[in-house]
Amino acid sequence: MDTIKFMIDGIEAEVTKGTTVLEAARNQGVDIPSLCYLKEINHSSSCRVCVVEVGPRLIASCTLIAEEGMKIQTNTQKVRDARRASVELLLSDHNQECLSCSRSGGCELQDVSSNLNIRKVTYTGEKSSQEKDYTSPAIVRDASKCILCGRCVGACGTMQTVGAISFAKRGFDTVISTAFGRPLAESTCVNCGQCIMACPVGALSERENIDDVWDDLADPAKYVVVQTAPAVRVALGEEFGLPVGTRVTGKMVAALRKLGFDKVFDANFGADLTIMEEGTELLSRLGSGENLPLMTSCCPGWVKFMEHNFPDRLGNLSTCKSPHEMEGSMVKSFFAKKAGIDPKNIVVVSIMPCTAKKYEGAREELSREGLQDVDWVLTTRELAAMIKEAGLDFVNLKDEAFDNPIGKGSGAAVIFGATGGVAEAALRTVFEITSGKALDTIEYTAVRGMEGIKETVIDLPTGQRIRTAVVHGLGNARKLMEAMERGDKTYDFMEVMACPGGCITGGGQPIVDAGTSERIDIKAERAKAIYTEDEAQTVRKSHNNPYIKALYEEFLGEPNGHLAHELLHTHYIKRSKV
Repeated sequence: MDTIKFMIDGIEAEVTKGTTVLEAARNQGVDIPSLCYLKEINHSSSCRVCVVEVGPRLIASCTLIAEEGMKIQTNTQKVRDARRASVELLLSDHNQECLSCSRSGGCELQDVSSNLNIRKVTYTGEKSSQEKDYTSPAIVRDASKCILCGRCVGACGTMQTVGAISFAKRGFDTVISTAFGRPLAESTCVNCGQCIMACPVGALSERENIDDVWDDLADPAKYVVVQTAPAVRVALGEEFGLPVGTRVTGKMVAALRKLGFDKVFDANFGADLTIMEEGTELLSRLGSGENLPLMTSCCPGWVKFMEHNFPDRLGNLSTCKSPHEMEGSMVKSFFAKKAGIDPKNIVVVSIMPCTAKKYEGAREELSREGLQDVDWVLTTRELAAMIKEAGLDFVNLKDEAFDNPIGKGSGAAVIFGATGGVAEAALRTVFEITSGKALDTIEYTAVRGMEGIKETVIDLPTGQRIRTAVVHGLGNARKLMEAMERGDKTYDFMEVMACPGGCITGGGQPIVDAGTSERIDIKAERAKAIYTEDEAQTVRKSHNNPYIKALYEEFLGEPNGHLAHELLHTHYIKRSKV
């Protein structure tokens, strides 16, 4: 591989040809500040905060390719003055309600301002006037805090290929807007929340439901049940200073009990239930040859993406509700009957790594007899905020276990949190159902890993072959869907997760600043924790979960049976592409 040598602050550096000066400097331990730059997503050099001195010129280092013999200065008075001027100009039109901002303490603009020793804003004048957009059930947009860095546009358009937001107007009037300036709720937004993860400030955030949950917890007439997704337990600790990928399952359960929830259930139970229904559905479709490939429906961002962009393919989506929606339905039917509680008095709260789950929870298709399966969805960040508000010493809490009968999940359910996990969990069960014997090796490593598109063929004991594709990130999903439309690709089973890496980096997870995400492979660390949790389970296949078996024996009857379809399956809606 070709390399070049050049000078950074008088020290020789050798880097691969094509490396930017910003990357090269950071590799040398020189932390050049930046705001608009987000690796692999946004390289616009628009904020001018990362300028360096090259001869007599100041050039943005995020788009400047290092060249042989180049001499770079990163810390001259000229450079520092230029950086401060750029940041002060941003601050002059920025809503500086920092103490009440959702990103206070974790704002990249705040950090850069502090590091540049900015104590006052020199520039004053007209401020742009923007209203907040509260129309979405998942995402709030506050343009008064937007610094026009374009990172959200890159995440939505370049990475996810959703294109719900983009730059509009010019000069001082420039804004980031939806098509025709419509409210976000009326756009093609799929609520994945990757724009929130990309935003360096508080211009984008989840729509909080913390106060709604506190109100229900305080109501003696309400029986409040909580369930937690697998990806939450490998990320929640980061909000309390623990290393990325720390498993905090027991502490999380203890905290939820102390917050006042009547029952603490595990959404892994719902994931096992999903495998029973989806695995049976897959075998049925393989037998009939209809509506193949079967596409997973666990991810609400992916489902809405399909509704907008490939409505003629909605028949390929599994009719299964997502795991937390299945579990919500079981809480308000099976559990309510078992506990002798009127479902109208039960409140189901889901703790999710995902903002799209907020949208999903409000869908009319996921309700029965006027009751939503899930009443409130809180993100991992919102749960952390509640724990802090309650004054709990999270790190030192003693581990506690989930409640039963809906609190026991298998190892197969845990891996739902990482890309490839749903496919692997399904294959573990489908293989054993068709073979009638236990698997010696249950890890399907071919569907693991962080490649955007993974393809494999699974040979069943019946002689059937399952042509499988595993995809994460909606940009990759679009590539695969378009290849299928052209007839270039054919599959029997597809797992799709909207967010890169799967739920572990969902839009509701702890936000990691751009610099840290370059140093630490967040996806890899959280995924490693997910698979470690799977290995620690005594039951690692969904169909072997004794509580799942009991549910079918006592209540549901059989997978894909009449009652199961009534309570655990749904349908989808064709939506506009604009």
